[in-house]
Amino acid sequence: MSHFVFITLLAAFPALSTDMYLPALPIIQEQMGIPLATANLSLVLFFVFFSFSLLIYGPLSDRVGRRPVLLGGITIYILGSLLCALSQSIWLLVIARIIQAAGAASASALSMALAKDLYTGAERQKVLAYMGVIVPLCPMLAPLFGSFVLEFASWHWIFVCQAVLATLAMYGSITFDEPEFEKIRGSVWKVVSRYSAVLSNMPFSLSCFTFSFMGIGFFGFLAGSADIYILTYGLTEQEYAIFFGFNALGFMLGSFLCSRLCIGMTSMEILQGSLLGILVSSIALFFFGHTAIGFAITMFFMTFSIGVSRPVSNHMILETVDSDVGTAASILTFTYFILGAFAMQFISFDWVSKPVVISQMGIAAAIIPLVALFFMRRKHKLAHQVEQEQE
Repeated sequence: MSHFVFITLLAAFPALSTDMYLPALPIIQEQMGIPLATANLSLVLFFVFFSFSLLIYGPLSDRVGRRPVLLGGITIYILGSLLCALSQSIWLLVIARIIQAAGAASASALSMALAKDLYTGAERQKVLAYMGVIVPLCPMLAPLFGSFVLEFASWHWIFVCQAVLATLAMYGSITFDEPEFEKIRGSVWKVVSRYSAVLSNMPFSLSCFTFSFMGIGFFGFLAGSADIYILTYGLTEQEYAIFFGFNALGFMLGSFLCSRLCIGMTSMEILQGSLLGILVSSIALFFFGHTAIGFAITMFFMTFSIGVSRPVSNHMILETVDSDVGTAASILTFTYFILGAFAMQFISFDWVSKPVVISQMGIAAAIIPLVALFFMRRKHKLAHQVEQEQE
């Protein structure tokens, strides 16, 4: 298994863990007689515990190595998947999903760290962009696969399939050549203290926090899409899977465009353009998202713009650190997903129009990083002027 294929498989764990069973959420809600906000706890708490687990795996891998952490995490994931398959109540399912999340975090955190270990400069930016093209195939195909399973079996079997897929990542973890890097020595407290060292890097902290807002509209869509398409617009599970796959196609095409643009444009130019795309598409969603087709098309362009922005923003954030890469990658992924978890719970409330709320999330997702970029460029310009005056 090549390095690129292995890293891409690891990066796909969050999508494999969520999108495959999204078509089953209305069925789970009906079978268990629970409201959407309760059913969505299996999504929201997954991402909450997934996010906090990231903070453990990053520095732990910096201390003991990438392979041992991956082997342990994927084993936990497989166990959690099998427990999900055996769950008969929403609370047992939620607990099993938390265990599953604790394992999935190892794969997601270390995919970013391995990208930093194995690739440099423009090559890394292109690799991240290509990953952004391939990884969205999972949310394109996973709901279709999940709806196919639902035609012939219960939703429990979806989690059995996830456990089987995870064995491929287990095989890759055993066979890949672990890259050499300088490991952290000392006590556990010293390992934990690296978070303070990384967060004290202001360029990293500012860009990491503000750029992570870009995905909140998408996470709102992720948690609300089944309710919107199936219960509001009356689509079947299979039709919903097709509409969801159409949205994921936007992410894939956006990442592919990013891989082309990074050849002749600066990272700053690409990011600014993609943020404007998120803003315009979110405004369009506010006005035209009241039908299934209008919602699908405007969400497509929002997700397309996020697909353009995500690889280049990750690259810009990673460029601000030279050491403690695993820790930095954990903070980066944690911030992105914990904000996403809040967005998923927010959309689960009984809103009059969920598409309107998602559009408002998208507008905030564009404005916050655009304001941060303005101040970052202004600070850089002032620093450059000071250097010229000193010369």
